[in-house]
Amino acid sequence: MPYTGKVEVGGPAEVHELADLLISKVAVGAMNNNAYLLRCRETDEQLLIDAAAEPRTLLNLIGADGIAKVVTTHRHGDHWQALAEVVAATGARTHAGRHDAEGIPVPTDVLLDDGDTVTVGRCELTVRHLVGHTPGSVALVYDDPHGHPHAFTGDSLFPGGVGNTWGDADNFNSLLHDVETKLFGRLPDETWVYPGHGDDTSLGAERPHLPEWRERGW
Repeated sequence: MPYTGKVEVGGPAEVHELADLLISKVAVGAMNNNAYLLRCRETDEQLLIDAAAEPRTLLNLIGADGIAKVVTTHRHGDHWQALAEVVAATGARTHAGRHDAEGIPVPTDVLLDDGDTVTVGRCELTVRHLVGHTPGSVALVYDDPHGHPHAFTGDSLFPGGVGNTWGDADNFNSLLHDVETKLFGRLPDETWVYPGHGDDTSLGAERPHLPEWRERGW
């Protein structure tokens, strides 16, 4: 079946099969968080984005091959509830944005800054620091050499808008600015967007709505 990006808590993972990378998406926890397992086809190395909840579900998805790294997109607790158990079971190194690491109770091995590279096997992902939902939120962009880019945006970009900034105008303006300049301004409409909750989208589907997001202020 073709990948749709639609998953439900308690349901199976969906797998997006790219030429060099396999992306498995699963929904976990009371807040319907998405976790993404990336696997390099050439080396079989794996990386997990957001050990959000349900460690047993995530470890079953990871399987016997384990994972080399876990990237936590931001400090909010619904994105790291399973992190300690996943790291204890796999020995994976932890990665998080430099300005959010202090808010994550599992020690961060690698502090991420804008423009850094995170590898999974032969595949490279570029870090984009997006300020507003939290001070240190990060997105990861995989520029597929055989196709269009893929962006894992945490809670900074969703279908229909940017992440919650709880009525704080400065944080909203910061987040919209970073999303516009570092994602929409650098990546094509075909870019597939994998958010921290809910369904996937594309930059092309969201780009026409940027002015209305700015106007409404959220």
